[in-house]
Formats: sequence, structure tokens, C-alpha cells
Amino acid sequence: MFKTLCCLLLTVSYISCSFGQGTTADYKRAKHYKSAVKGKLYDAPLSKGWSADGNELWYEKQTPKGRVFMLINAKLRTKKEIFTLEELLTSLQNKIGHSVDVDALDREKIKLSGGAFEFEHQGYLWKWTFATKSLTQKQALEKKDRPAYWGRISDDSEGKKIISPDEKWVAFIKDHNLFVRPADDTTSNRQLTFDGSFEEYYSAQLHWSPDNKKIATSKVRPAAVRQLTLVESSPVDQLQPKLHTRDYPKPGDALSQYYPVIYNLELDTLLRSNEEVLENQFSISRIAWSKNSQAITFEYNKRGHQQYTVFEFLASNGAMRTLIEETSDTFIDYSGKRFRYDIADKKEVIWASERDGWNHLYLYDTNKSRVINQITKGEWTVRNVVHVDEKRRQIIFEAGGMVKGQDPYFVQYYSIDFDGDNLRALSFENGNHNASFNSDFSLFMDVYSRVDSAPITLLRNRSGEIVMKLEEAQDLELRKAGWRAPEIFSTKGRDDSTDIWGIIIRPSDFDETKHYPIIEYIYAGPHSSFVPKSFTVNPSGMQELAELGFIVVQIDGMGTSNRSKAFQNVSWKNLKDAGFPDRILWIKAAARKYSYMDTSRVGIYGTSAGGQSSTGALLFHPEFYKVGVSSCGCHDNRMDKIWWNEQWMGWPLGRQYEECSNVENASNLQGELMLIVGELDDNVDPSSTFQLSNALIQAGKEHELIVVPGMGHSSGGSYGERKRRDFFVRHLLNTEPPAWNSY
Repeated sequence: MFKTLCCLLLTVSYISCSFGQGTTADYKRAKHYKSAVKGKLYDAPLSKGWSADGNELWYEKQTPKGRVFMLINAKLRTKKEIFTLEELLTSLQNKIGHSVDVDALDREKIKLSGGAFEFEHQGYLWKWTFATKSLTQKQALEKKDRPAYWGRISDDSEGKKIISPDEKWVAFIKDHNLFVRPADDTTSNRQLTFDGSFEEYYSAQLHWSPDNKKIATSKVRPAAVRQLTLVESSPVDQLQPKLHTRDYPKPGDALSQYYPVIYNLELDTLLRSNEEVLENQFSISRIAWSKNSQAITFEYNKRGHQQYTVFEFLASNGAMRTLIEETSDTFIDYSGKRFRYDIADKKEVIWASERDGWNHLYLYDTNKSRVINQITKGEWTVRNVVHVDEKRRQIIFEAGGMVKGQDPYFVQYYSIDFDGDNLRALSFENGNHNASFNSDFSLFMDVYSRVDSAPITLLRNRSGEIVMKLEEAQDLELRKAGWRAPEIFSTKGRDDSTDIWGIIIRPSDFDETKHYPIIEYIYAGPHSSFVPKSFTVNPSGMQELAELGFIVVQIDGMGTSNRSKAFQNVSWKNLKDAGFPDRILWIKAAARKYSYMDTSRVGIYGTSAGGQSSTGALLFHPEFYKVGVSSCGCHDNRMDKIWWNEQWMGWPLGRQYEECSNVENASNLQGELMLIVGELDDNVDPSSTFQLSNALIQAGKEHELIVVPGMGHSSGGSYGERKRRDFFVRHLLNTEPPAWNSY
């Protein structure tokens, strides 16, 4: 009766109930949180860019008067405001005759030159001159094709004609075979191969040698590509449903096999690669000629992702030689940590490897197929290579975990010589750094922050010295608007020695005398780490959820990336682990410190791989996780895309896939579960969610299933968000959500 009375008091104006959590006042605050804090962080760069000559830097920032653009002259060490966004948009609106959204300009494509911006908008190039604040429409841009479906597998049995470097010859594929002809004669075709067929064709991905005398391609044994079928129930342009299909190989499917070949035009010979050496490939990639035209190199990723090899294939006799080979007892993180940089026509190669237990860089002598020296080393990770300077024989790179006492996920910048000497820090402050270098890498804009500390922006030189302090963001108005800083929290994981890091988010009206249910936002994919490290006003919408009366947390447990190889290896053939032993210990440790965190009421939610994990939490750890909401989850790894799942779960398919399957373990459900899926999800097959729902029904398990018409891979949009919040309010706060249909 009491809950019913509260719901009756809810009106469009959100008349506030005065009890507990999950009240109408909480819903109102959550609803308006985004608008309340929008634009309240001042003097933090929103977008940025360098001039082509590297002497000038621009950036956009929010100020009390609106967004303004700043210009830095790095040579003169000057800083000035050049115009406001309102001035630019007003001028643009006057030119085109309609309003323009503040984010309509593609900041990534803005070019700074000679006191003016050039930018693209609605199919035209525009020029904005700072001094006169005048806008000029320039030439029309070439129309670009709409982005293709991310997983589309192109048909390389046909393709464009490829012209030779000297522009005298054209190579092309016709009737599955390789042809050439003079560039100025469209009738004199010369057929080079005769054994191509539909079942075994020559690829149209053709590569001319620099000396114009050879052509490299691949002989392909194609495999049928599985099609994902989706039904759009409610299209906007017609009454009847539409059928959509997508290329969608799944774990265990047959894959096309590529075998590089070289055709020598002078000798009229075809050289074939050794098929036995390249058996059972997942992919062949990066076919490239040496500058002297004596060989090609290519990379071979053996299926199972436990062997990755860089081969050299000689154009003189077809001999193949291993330049670099990487092996692992678990997996090689080819999709996240692969790095190769060729030096001096591939005589040396900089190569990334986790062979010593951490992601580091190695210098290879390819003539002898051996490591010259390990460039970086230590119990820390190279996160990214920014620049390789061959002349100085120096590398600029990002790394995490080198500074003791700092969060090991914080990115810092360093330089080091090829021989491993002269390691130099280019950034220092305790925060997550994001650098933007000029064209010659002599200067960089360094923006650093933490989730609990607003950004500071510096201009540094190549040695890491501060040239100018550009900005120090102000968060006073943000705090007045209700923003509350997340807390960075760490504790030991399952091994009692490794630090596990995460954040704690409290509602803006937090009261330590209350008891708060805990909700974990999870994404536990092995391909990265996910807890935000830089300043974010509303990380992944977690603050809005917290406003309803929850403590919301996010954690990077074991099995995720950007730590040691052993840390990530926990996920090998074991995605159901998802770091849960570490996550549970982390939450319990936080609750021991903060008695208002109620570990008897723990919920969890996530999307995609997080959708798999959030359901897995209830199935495999029901003693701890009581309520879950899973969106677009890959609930059985055999149902999801091949590249992601075979990389972590292994090949060939085995019992591990069943053991990690939410569908196979649906009968374990004890808590409250909501499943959300978009009917047009072409990232994770929606049938994965439907099959889980079916298994739960067969097991007699209560659950809720929300299918969002017309929606793709997402957390459910605004409707899904509302359903998720209401589900947690109902089952963790024991409060009936607003009766949305009553107004």
C-alpha cells in the first residue's frame, strides 16, 4: 500500500517522495543530471590540432561565456583567443540557411593554416579567417561511400586494375586468373596464369614490385561465409518487415586459405609459397615488397593464435625464410598488441612481444632472424608506439606501470634509443596523460587528469620539459551543479599480491548513515582494460544510475589487458572467469572500509562481452550477485564473431565453450535477471540472447526479456536504460518504480 501511494504521488513535475532511496526526487535528479552538469567544466581542451608546419596549436575549450578557440604560437610562446564557437556557427548558419548543432563540425578534419581554419560541412570545404571572422565556401567535396558493415568480407576474386610504379603496365584479374597489359593498350592482354577457378582463384589484391618486373598476389581456396540473418520488424519506410543479412563467420567455421605467389614477368615464371608451412591459417596479411624487389614479406597468423610468423618469400627462387616467429602456450594478442616497424628496407625490425611476461619492444636483425637486443624491459607494459625516429634511432612510446605508487593503468610518455639506452620520461605528473605531437615530434600538448582530478594542459618539448602551462581546468561550477568525484580504490586480488583497481561512484546526495546497494558495471573483455582513468563527468552513465540511491563501481579484474601476460592469461579458454574472484574481493574490501556499502544487495550490468559477464555473475556466483541486467550479450561464445572468440577461447572448439556458456548453465540461475537485445544487432548475434531466454524457460527460470525494435548493438537506448534502472530499483531497493504509463 505504501509503495502504491508513492507511485500515485509521482507527477510530470516529479513531486518528491520523502522516504528511502529510489524516490521520485532521485529519479528527477538522475533524469536531469546530464543537463545540470553540461558545460560546467571550464578550461579543459575539448578538441585540438596542430598546423602542418608544427609551429601552431589550436584547441577548443568551454568557458563561462561559451566555447572558445585558442591559438598557441609555439615559437613565440604566445596564447590568444581567436574566436568563439558561436561566432563561427552563426556565420555558417547565415550561409546555409538553417541551424547547426554545436557538434556538427568534424573537429578531427579541421586544418589550421595561415590564420584560418579549413573544415568540412555538408559536402563542402569551408574557410574561416580569424582576423576578419569571415567564412568562405570553397569547393565541393567528393562524395564518399557510406561506411560498410564492419564485418563485411570483400570478394577479392575481382577488383580494380593495378598500375605499375612506372605507369607502363596494368595488372588485373579476369576469369580468376592473373593478366597484364600495356597501360596505353586496352586490347593487348597477356594471360599469366591458367589454373585459376571459382574453387581456387588468384586474388585481386595485387602488389607490383618497385622494379616493375614482378607481381605478388595470393592463390585462394575460398570457404563459404556464414550469413547472419536479421529481421527489421518496424522499418520507418514501409509497413512490412525487412530482411537483412551480414557476413558473420563464427568460431569453428571454415576459413579461406591464402597462399602468396610471385609472378616474374621477365622470366615468365610463377613462384608459389610453401603450403605446408602455411597450413591452417587464420590470416595472411601485410604482403609487401622490399625496396630492392628481391622479396616480399607477409605475416602468417596460425589458427588458434598461438603462432605468429613474419615470412620472407624470395622472388628469385621461391624460398621462404622465417624472419620473426612468436609462439605462446596460451594466446598471442595479435589484435591488441601487434606492432612491427621495418627499418632500412627490413634489415632491422622493431617488434612487440610479451615473451618475457610483459608487452615490450625488441630490435630484430632480419638477415640472421635473431634479436639484436630487447629495447624496453621491466615489470610494466608498452601501451603504444607513438613514433619511430630512424635518423636518431629513437622511439617515443606510451607505457603504464613504470612509476611506482601510481595507478599502473595511467599512461605516461617516454623515449628510448633502439639499443635500449637513454630511457627518458617525457611526462611525470600523477595522472593519465594524453599527448598530441606536432609534425616533427619536437613538441607535444600534454593533457593529464584523473577521474577525481580535472585536467591540466601543458606544452612540452621532446625532452619532456614544460614550455608553457596552457590550461588548468576549473570544476567549481561542476561541483555546484551536483558532480561528485569518483573514488579511486585498489586492493589485492585472488593471489594476495596483485593490486586490483577500480572506482567507486556515490550519489550526489550521498548520506553515510544510509545503507546502499552496490551495482557493478562490468566489461571484462581480454582485449583491453576498461575502468576510466581520465576525468569524466559521467563515466558510462554510472553517475545517473547512482543518483537513484546506489553505490556504483567499476573494476578491472584479472583476465583483462594492459598488465602482465599472466594477468591477462586468466581469460584463456575461460571467459566465464571474467575476473570475478578479484571483483568480489574488491567489493568486499571496499565494504569493510565503508560500512554503508551493503554486500547482501549486489547487482551487476553490462553490454556485449559485459552482457555475457553480467549474466555469468548470476549463474556462476549466485551467492554474491543477486540482480543482473545484460544487454546484447554473447551468451555462448560459439554464437559470436570468430576473431574475438577464437582468440581467447581457443581453436579447435572444445569443452571449454560449453563450460563458459550461459546457455548451457542457465539452470544455475537464482537471482533476478533482465535480458535486453536489439533486433538488428549485427555485432553479436541476437539469437544468442534468444537462446539463453529459451534455455531459462526450459529450466523453469523466471527472467525478463526486452527486445528493442530497430535497434542494433547497444545497451538498449533510452528505453533500455529506463528498464535497467527500474529493474534495479525494484529488486535492490524493494521500491516500485514510477508508473510511467500514468502520465
